[in-house]
Formats: sequence, C-alpha cells, structure tokens
Amino acid sequence: MADTLQEPIEAVAEEHEPRRALCLCETYARATERAALAAARWLGRANDESAEQEAADSMRRALDNFEIQGRIVIGSANEDSPVRVGEDIGAGGPAVDLAVDPLEGRGVVARGGNGAMSMIAVGDRGSLLNLPDMYMRKMAVGPRAHGSIDLLKPLGQNIAAIAEAFGRRPNDVTTIVLDRPRHHDLIEEIRAAGARIKLIQDGDVTAAISAAIRGTNDHLAVGIGGTRQAVMSAAALRCLGGELQAQLWPTSRREIEQAHAAGIEDTSRVFTIEDLAPGDVIVVATGVSNGDLLRGVRFLADSARTHSLVMCTRCNWVRFVDGIHFFARERREEVRLMGQ
Repeated sequence: MADTLQEPIEAVAEEHEPRRALCLCETYARATERAALAAARWLGRANDESAEQEAADSMRRALDNFEIQGRIVIGSANEDSPVRVGEDIGAGGPAVDLAVDPLEGRGVVARGGNGAMSMIAVGDRGSLLNLPDMYMRKMAVGPRAHGSIDLLKPLGQNIAAIAEAFGRRPNDVTTIVLDRPRHHDLIEEIRAAGARIKLIQDGDVTAAISAAIRGTNDHLAVGIGGTRQAVMSAAALRCLGGELQAQLWPTSRREIEQAHAAGIEDTSRVFTIEDLAPGDVIVVATGVSNGDLLRGVRFLADSARTHSLVMCTRCNWVRFVDGIHFFARERREEVRLMGQ
C-alpha cells in the first residue's frame, strides 16, 4: 500500500520540480516589500503623492536588478513615473509582462486607513491584456462560488446563487463595494437582495482577493473600477481558483473610440479571467497598512516587519510570507515570532 501511494507523489514532484526551480515567483516579493516599506513611512501624513512616488522609486530599483527582460504593460500613466506603461525593466533574462501598482490605496495611506498594499503581477510576454485606461464594471468571487455568477444578470440573482454555493442565506453573504457616488444604485440593489455590505474607501484589487480567501468573511466584490485593477484582480483570482467577470464602462464618446482603437469593437463584451490574464501568472502583494488580508509594515528599533502574499500558477502554490528587514548589521533586537 505504501508503494502504491508513494509512486504518484514522486511522479508529481518530478513533473513540477524542474519548472519550479526556474521560477522567480518568490523573488518578486523583494519588489513589493521595498515599495511597502517606503510607502508605510507616509502613513497618515496626508501626502499621497509622496507615498506613491517613493513606493514607485523603490519598486523600480528592486526590479532593475531582477534577471528578467520585463516590460510594464499596466502601470502609471504619468510620464515622469519610474513604473510608467511601456517602460523596459530588469537586468536581462526571460521576457515577461509586468502589471505593477506600487501603492494600491494611496488615499488610504494618506488618511492612515486600513488595507493599503503594494502589488505586482507577472505573465509571459503578451499574456496580460493591455486595456485602455477607463472604468470597468466588475464582479469577483472565490472558488466556492466559481460558476455561480453572471455579470449580465440582476445582482439579486447573483447574490442568491452565491449564497446557494456556500449553503447559506443571502443575508449571510458579505459584499464589498467601493464607497463612491456611482455605486448608489448598486448599494440599493444589494440591500434589496438582503446581503450585507462592507464599504471600502480604496483598494478594489484587495477586495477581489479578499472575496476569494476564506477567513475574511467576504464573499463577493462588485462595482465599477479601473481597467488596471481589473487585470490585476483577474491574475490574482486565477491563482486562487476564483472567478472574475468585467465589462468596459465608457463614460464618453472618446473612451468608446479608445476601446475601438484597442481592437474592442463590442464595448458591452464581458471579459473573463481567460481574457484578462491567460496562461501562467505570478501575483505578489505586500501589506502597507493593516487589513483583513495582510498585516501592514511594523517598524521596530532597527528593523521592520512585512507580511506578503505570493501566488504562482506555475508552482501551484499560495504562500503568506513574514519578512524581517534589518536596517543595520549590528542588531539590538531579537527576531520575534509572528504575532509577538
């Protein structure tokens, strides 16, 4: 019996280990950790521009040393940003596409709020969809509710289907929504369906990930946000086994023309994870301020502690990484266990 069980285990190890040995997924945490450490210094200082700029500078310096031939396909639209769209990055190596957000939730950091993080998604060259910069209507769930949602159906029907997938009632379902005037009617729909609502100030990528991880008590992330966030959410949910559906939400004729110029003739088309982030992807996030998903940066006397999430479809793993970063060779503090 032991031999029978051992053979498939060894076969799986042999199948995945050669690919895993070449994967740089864990290395990317260095980039998000550096960005988070820089941004966290600005927590509550009402200066979101400086927080974002220092996070971007730190992420760029880290990525420049990576053995990749990277191209930023989703990043800052600011021409002066070190992580602007179209920028080539890395020290040479495999060709990859990068979607970067050095500071997801810059307003959160400025206010001293919860849930800000630094994030990066990586795919093979040409794999991450480069959409025009505009709004998208999105709906995201985790593995348990995969196959239960339909963006074109009324929200009440989706909530009922999600509740059924979890074996719960609709009023046991928690829905995450950005607190924006544009979501007034959406919030009323959720209330009419009987579901609970968690309003957040920023961070709809974080919301999508939270809906896909058990223990957060979140089940659905829905609302209108940016195309950049949609692609990064899709990459994360691909790693987590969740589902995301998204639809362009142009607000002007010019944006409709931008969509047509990008090859999207039907602006009412519903995009799925397979459309937005096909193939193998790596997604890494590091907490800047405390949230339901990740702990924020904690500064100690001569060190700082970070909490990161590393996900990789190639290696087929999801890891929470607790990191300690020392500021000097001579240390005055002991290494502490997690939670101490």
